[in-house]
Amino acid sequence: MVVFLLLVIVAMVLGLVGAVVHGLLFLLFIGIVLFLADLAYLARLWRGTGRRPVR
Repeated sequence: MVVFLLLVIVAMVLGLVGAVVHGLLFLLFIGIVLFLADLAYLARLWRGTGRRPVR
């Protein structure tokens, strides 16, 4: 869970810098992609917990 929170913070910082600094718009896009990857990672963690294989 620490990795998830760290990546969310990095995504927000990259998005903020990319939106504010002129000429660094690509950082905004990298931040958005990183945030979407974090959401996919979190969904995978939540889906995998609490289930046992059916035999």
